[in-house]
Amino acid sequence: MTESMCVHERFEIVARRTPERVALSAPNGTVSYGELDARADRVARRLNAMGVGPDVIVGLCADRSVEMIVGILGILKAGAAYLPLDPTYPASRIAWLLEDSGVRIVLTTRGVEACLAGAGATVHDIRELETGAGREDPPAAVPKAGADNLAYVIYTSGSTGKPKGVLIEHRQVARLFDATEPWFGFGRADVWTLFHSISFDFSVWEIWGALLHGGRLVIVPADVTRDPIRFADLLHAEAVTVLNQTPSAFQPLIGAVSRRGAPASLRLVIFGGEALRLEALAPWIARQGDVRPALINMYGITETTVHVTYRRITAADLARPASSPIGEPIPDLEVYLLDEAGSPSPPGVPGEICVAGAGLARGYLNRPELTAERFVHRRLAGSDRRLYRSGDLAVRTAEGELLYLGRADRQIKVRGFRVEPAEIEACLAQHPSVVQALVTSRDYGDGDVRIVSYIVPSAEALAGAGVERLAGELAERAKQYLPPHMRPSLIRPIAAVPLTVNGKVDWDAIDRSAATVASGEPAAAAAQSDTERIVSQIGREILARPDISLHDDLFDFGGTSLSVVRMLSSINERFQVSLNGSELAEEPTLARLAACVDAQLQSGYVRA
Repeated sequence: MTESMCVHERFEIVARRTPERVALSAPNGTVSYGELDARADRVARRLNAMGVGPDVIVGLCADRSVEMIVGILGILKAGAAYLPLDPTYPASRIAWLLEDSGVRIVLTTRGVEACLAGAGATVHDIRELETGAGREDPPAAVPKAGADNLAYVIYTSGSTGKPKGVLIEHRQVARLFDATEPWFGFGRADVWTLFHSISFDFSVWEIWGALLHGGRLVIVPADVTRDPIRFADLLHAEAVTVLNQTPSAFQPLIGAVSRRGAPASLRLVIFGGEALRLEALAPWIARQGDVRPALINMYGITETTVHVTYRRITAADLARPASSPIGEPIPDLEVYLLDEAGSPSPPGVPGEICVAGAGLARGYLNRPELTAERFVHRRLAGSDRRLYRSGDLAVRTAEGELLYLGRADRQIKVRGFRVEPAEIEACLAQHPSVVQALVTSRDYGDGDVRIVSYIVPSAEALAGAGVERLAGELAERAKQYLPPHMRPSLIRPIAAVPLTVNGKVDWDAIDRSAATVASGEPAAAAAQSDTERIVSQIGREILARPDISLHDDLFDFGGTSLSVVRMLSSINERFQVSLNGSELAEEPTLARLAACVDAQLQSGYVRA
């Protein structure tokens, strides 16, 4: 296998060698390599008949199913690139992404079509494309994609207030696995989980790490990704060997796994997407050790094709918990730390992480100015280098180790997703009663990072109960236009933006000048029993949302897997029951939790 081959061509080699091996395990069944290859071929033929070919972008909006992977492979086999569209995103955002990317064809699965309403693109059900293959003959000569053609386009949050599409070619994906092979030795015996959204580039590593090496990919149901206890059970049941996690997702899993230990099959835990706090791994290492599974920290960026560096984490690292070691670059990449003048920073002096090498993206879709700003040319080490300026800061130790320091700007990481505050601020500021909006984040511990917005309301909104109504309207607006990971967990009004003597926003003072928007206690007032009252109080405290009522969706009010685990732990301790999160699969509300508590108490349940 070489970098000159497309990703789907490498998959086809594996499928021909082991057609009977199980490639996918999903909520809707299992599929062999041979069947997956054949089903994707049928989709590709239909797409070719529609005129789809190299560097054409096709949208993919699908649930977590076999069809989702069939769709990805079918798009690639047609020579095109896929644009992942998460069905949990608001319809307005999906419509904007389709318009900005110029996508005219979207593949989907039954049950998620509603989010494509008014999208302005032709929508095709993946199963119908499969079963209809052969009704239309493809053009006589279908252009074949090469390694330099696009494989996918993933949009990330934009500092200009609008998302930006990152253009990744087949060559960049293929070399990622070639370059890291000596470290991992992935193979047929490996079982991977597809835990992350396909709109997050960590999924690229998960999907192809399994399918390019003859392994098995387990597609994790959406509700299980939010329930660490059920996810821990899945790891055991499926005998998972390679687990990829953002540090914030892994934190609640540590407690869930402690009940029965990690699966004996698990050989690798690979972190990415966020800064890793070493002290958070102490409970895991104390129980599981650091040999099997091995713990690997990989710093990465969407614009450099998922991963940039590699670092094995051991128990000895816990002695220096304040640092976040990201190790050494992947062999076909170079990492430079540059100062503001573009000169290399000496050891011990922080600099911006700039990456050169084979993993760099083509650039941004339809953003030539932004591409020129972030992808720059510098003469370094005696030759010209094309660099991606990451905006991340690091320092190189005297021994050559890279330590991650954080951002040089205001960008936030939420569950692995890059979030530009300017994009949220632009959304909120379009409300006619908002004079100015500012967005920042708060860390509630254990990786539970939430977005907080401060708004300067208009004079009219400040009168009477206008601010309270405005907060509700802004929450609805965020729900209408922003994906879940970008919605503020708390909206707080301020009379004016406090400034430093230099005229910059005084972030230390802004919280002191704010008053919580929702000062009432609707959840307490709505409680019909002591159980509902206590559960409501626990929920409001942990979510830091005094305005959440018994019947509000927890995840609309800033709930995350981390905060829900903390909530369940507090409820279980207070009532001596054993809720595990599955209770929230259909109805993620405080009322549902209170009802489950009462049901266990009435059944005579006694926690062991």
